[in-house]
Amino acid sequence: MVVRRPPASSRRAQILAVAADRFHRSGYHQVSMTEVAAGVGITAPALYRHFRGKPELLDRALRVGLDALGEGLRSAGDTAGAGAALAAVAVGHRPLGTLVQRDARLLPPARRAALRRELRADVAVLAALLRAERPALAAADAELLGWSALSVCSGLSYQSAPPQPRRAERLLRELVAAVFAVPLDAAVADPGPAAPPAAEPRPQPRREELLAAAVRLFHQRGFDNVSTDRIGAAVGISGPSVYRHFDSKAQLLAASLVRSRERLWHEVEGAIAAADGPQRALAAGLDAYVGFARRNGDYLGAMLSETERLAPPDRRAAVDFRRDFLRTWVGLLCAVRPECDGAEARIRVHALFALVNDGVRNRPGSERPDLGDCLQRLGRAVLGVDG
Repeated sequence: MVVRRPPASSRRAQILAVAADRFHRSGYHQVSMTEVAAGVGITAPALYRHFRGKPELLDRALRVGLDALGEGLRSAGDTAGAGAALAAVAVGHRPLGTLVQRDARLLPPARRAALRRELRADVAVLAALLRAERPALAAADAELLGWSALSVCSGLSYQSAPPQPRRAERLLRELVAAVFAVPLDAAVADPGPAAPPAAEPRPQPRREELLAAAVRLFHQRGFDNVSTDRIGAAVGISGPSVYRHFDSKAQLLAASLVRSRERLWHEVEGAIAAADGPQRALAAGLDAYVGFARRNGDYLGAMLSETERLAPPDRRAAVDFRRDFLRTWVGLLCAVRPECDGAEARIRVHALFALVNDGVRNRPGSERPDLGDCLQRLGRAVLGVDG
C-alpha cells in the first residue's frame, strides 16, 4: 500500500492552523516548535523544512487571517457586506484577535509596522463604505467606527470556549451593523477621565512606582523584552535596586497584575454594587469601565497580554478573576435583557471589553476629546441597551 504525502501547501496550511491555535491558547512564548509539530503529527525536523522558526510561524499565521480579512473587505460592496466579512473572519480565524493584540508585538519592528499599515488600510475601506452610505459622517467619525467594528469582532478571540459558529457569525453581523449606525457627531467632549471614586490604601511609594513602570513596559514591549535595568531606570534607580522590592522579574509581573486587578475590581465592581437595580448598575459599570480604561490602558493591556507569562498559581488566579468579572457583566446584561441568554451575553460583553480596551489605545481616535462619550455610545450599542 502506497502512503501519499499531503501536498506541501496543504501541510503548511495545517501547520499554520495548529500554530495559530497553540499561540492563541497558550501565548507565543509558551509554545515550542516541538509542540506545534506534535499537533500536526510530524517531527520537529520535518516542521523546520517548512518554517525556519517560531517568528516565521507567528508572522505567517497572522498573514493567513489578515489576508482573509483584506480579501473579504475588498470584495464587500456595502457596509452589510463588510460586516459579513468581518464576522466570517472572526469565526473562521478566531485566534486572529489575540494574535494581533497580544503576540504581534513580538514581531520584528518592520513586520509590526507592516501589520499596522495593513490594518489602517482595512479601516480605510470600512470608512469609505460608511461615508458612501452616510455622506454627512465626518472622516474621523468613520475611522473610529471602522476601528470599533474590528475590535467588536476580535472580542470573539477572548472567549474561553468556542461559540456555535453560525449563531456567533449572525450576532457579530448584528453588532457591526449596530456600531456602524451609532451617531457620533453630537458626542460631548469631556475634560478627561475622572479620578477614582474612592481613595485606596497607599503602599510603599517606590514599590508603587515600580509596579506602574513595570506594567507600562510589559504592556508596550512584552515581559521577555523588558529588563530590570530598564524598569529601574524608569523610576530613577539601578536595575539591581529593583531586587530590594521584588525577588525576581516574574514576581514583579505577578504583583503588577494583581494590582491591576485590584484597581479594576475596586472601581468597576464598586460602581456596579452602589447602583440601584440592574439597569442602573449596567450603566454605572459601563461608565466606570470606560473611565478606568482611559486612565489605565497599560493595566488592561498587560492583563490581556502577559497573563500567560505568570507562574501556574498566579495564572490560575488571573483566569479566575477574568471569569468572575465576566460572570458579573453577563448576569447584569441578562437581567436587563431577559431575552438575551448566556451565550449571546458573553459574545456581547467580550465585544464591549475589546471595543473599550482598543479604543483607548488606537490612535488617532484615542486622542479625541469626546472619546469617553463615543465609547459609551458604542458600548450601549454593542450591549443592545438604550442610551
